[in-house]
Amino acid sequence: MSTIEDRVTDLLSRLTLAEKAGLMFHTMIAVNPDGTLHEGDGMFASATDLIAGKLINHVNILTMAPVPPRKIAEWHNRIQELAEKTGHGIPVTVSTDPRHGVIDNPAASAAAGGFSAWPEPIGLGATKDPALVREFADIARQEYVAAGIRVALHPMADLASEPRWARTSGTLGSDADMVASLLVAYIQGLQGPALGPDSVAAMVKHFPGAGPQMNGEDAHFAYGREQVYPGGMWDYHLKPFEAAFKAGAAQVMPYYGMPVDTSFEEVGFGFNKGILEGLLRGRYGFDGVICTDWGLVTDAEIMGTPMPARAWGVEHLDRLSRVEMIINAGADQLGGEQCPELIVDLVEQGRISEERINTSVRRILRDKFRMGLFDDRRYVDPAEAGRIAGQSSFRAAGLEAQRRAIVVLTDRPAGAGLASASAGAPGQASASADAPVLPLSEGIAVYLDGVDPAVAASYAKVVSDPALADVAIVRRAAPFEPRGGGFEAFFHAGRLEWTESELAPIQELAASVPTVVDILLDRPAVLTPLAGTAAALIGSFGSSDEALLDVLFGRVRSSGTLPFELPSSMAAVEASREDVPNDTAAPLYPYGHGLKI
Repeated sequence: MSTIEDRVTDLLSRLTLAEKAGLMFHTMIAVNPDGTLHEGDGMFASATDLIAGKLINHVNILTMAPVPPRKIAEWHNRIQELAEKTGHGIPVTVSTDPRHGVIDNPAASAAAGGFSAWPEPIGLGATKDPALVREFADIARQEYVAAGIRVALHPMADLASEPRWARTSGTLGSDADMVASLLVAYIQGLQGPALGPDSVAAMVKHFPGAGPQMNGEDAHFAYGREQVYPGGMWDYHLKPFEAAFKAGAAQVMPYYGMPVDTSFEEVGFGFNKGILEGLLRGRYGFDGVICTDWGLVTDAEIMGTPMPARAWGVEHLDRLSRVEMIINAGADQLGGEQCPELIVDLVEQGRISEERINTSVRRILRDKFRMGLFDDRRYVDPAEAGRIAGQSSFRAAGLEAQRRAIVVLTDRPAGAGLASASAGAPGQASASADAPVLPLSEGIAVYLDGVDPAVAASYAKVVSDPALADVAIVRRAAPFEPRGGGFEAFFHAGRLEWTESELAPIQELAASVPTVVDILLDRPAVLTPLAGTAAALIGSFGSSDEALLDVLFGRVRSSGTLPFELPSSMAAVEASREDVPNDTAAPLYPYGHGLKI
């Protein structure tokens, strides 16, 4: 019986250079809501042109509108039928960014839709429970496999060391040892003991750690291209990756950023031979697929906004030379690009050897064979996808994780004895003046801002006038500094404090009625102005109204703790060091803070 290596060698020997080049691209593709192939609209390329024309064989699905898992499975089978009629009929590998949370960002994640809904990765970090993280990843694996998705463009091994960074919500927290333990569980849940027919390959990112962004700006944009290490914590950011390699992570993605004032060349990590060949291949012995982050070569326009290639440090190079440098640096695939003709040109011009191309293609084909794509896993059953993805037990597990990710930051004395208030007139309470606010008593009168009244009606009497309420419950997203439009608008960056006008409605409400304030902490917000005015202050990371109210009303005990510290001021953030986790002076709440109620 032939081994996988024998099968790879045999197929590799029969491929044309164009087919090999196509395998080295991993680009975006749109999925129509009805499961049909998207054949181009000016924003996304035609499926037929990508698969049959350019021979591209790895695609990252984008669902700009909710697409049920069953329809994704139907689309997947159509893509496989198209590929089967092309060249040597190599099966397409389908990948996705995270799609089990609430944040929708075309560059980073998709909302859950028909898949089970869980907290954002930073919420998993708030649970600090490897068993829960493994359960999540195993459920994600089952749902992905059912729909035909075989590569996860996650987890992120980056550390949340710079509070302003827009990608914080995708991390598992700020402590390297805790992140490492959660990351191992995540990879084991996706891949199992070894990559095989029931696995989803984990593409761990963003090597060697994307957290230390200068001033917290993101490297998707030219103003955020630098990564800095003023605290000398380079090795600390590598610790989660070291754990990921030991856990058998199949694939790795380097980030856009370029290291500044280190021993490495000041070029983006995807172009950086010292990082990829020296550190990743050499020091760590990684022989899996290295896929660059998206869009290092070609300038583009995204959502009507110019988006230059993220060729940081090598902006002066032409496209052909950029591809040459990426391959020579040690990468196997170019993410978000669709120009395999450039690899053909490089080989035909003698600038890259075909032997070097074969090395990458061998790694790429090996993963396809290991996952059974050439055998009985090429096609999926759409009906089975509809049954498995989002099934009730998976949704229940996700809801429980949402509850466990909620962090109670403060629960100050209620003054009016709210904890025992009855469902009668507001203020009719019998508890002592120093009773805590939480848990709330079911049946009290509540005024809502940002909470679905239909959900809250199962817990309390919903009123439309704060004067009639025993308590108000407010939900807000963490503050941010609005930037440009289009693609850039999806990145919450800059300031972490609210303006006076943004704060005023909450403070006015809190002055008239005890107010519980919940903040969606996609980044570590400055909550100092609310700490003294809110009756109770909550941090959440992608939890539904039901999950929040279960905790507030005591149906479930709170257990989450902060996965990063919350700074007391923007001045403290600006004075902190980008590479040093939990580094702000006099934080309002330290890492690991969380009350049990």
